[in-house]
Amino acid sequence: QVQLVESGGGLVQAGGSLRLSCAASGRTFSTGWFRQRPGKEREFVAAISWSGGGTYYADSVKGRFTISRGNAKNTVYLQMNSLKAEDTAVYYCAAGTVVTGGEEFYDYWGQGTQVTVSS
Repeated sequence: QVQLVESGGGLVQAGGSLRLSCAASGRTFSTGWFRQRPGKEREFVAAISWSGGGTYYADSVKGRFTISRGNAKNTVYLQMNSLKAEDTAVYYCAAGTVVTGGEEFYDYWGQGTQVTVSS
């Protein structure tokens, strides 16, 4: 069984930065970040391959967010810069076997971490 634990969420002003972490137990998987904004369905943010060599971003965050994998491979980071009020959401990491934006391809999910961006 794979467990995922997110951390790094919090309150930040618009234009600021946060770095989220996703620590995984067990084997290394492709990892994705998703978010659920207030009153909205959960949506894809970014994904990275198990090796760290392949990444994929939603258009809404491209150029502002960077996904990366730590040297030990079992931690994935989401560096979020130039944050906007519309980035306010609960952010979830998920583990799966392919680098994709489709939720159905991810088998394991974390509990989520709240990110609030004040304008």
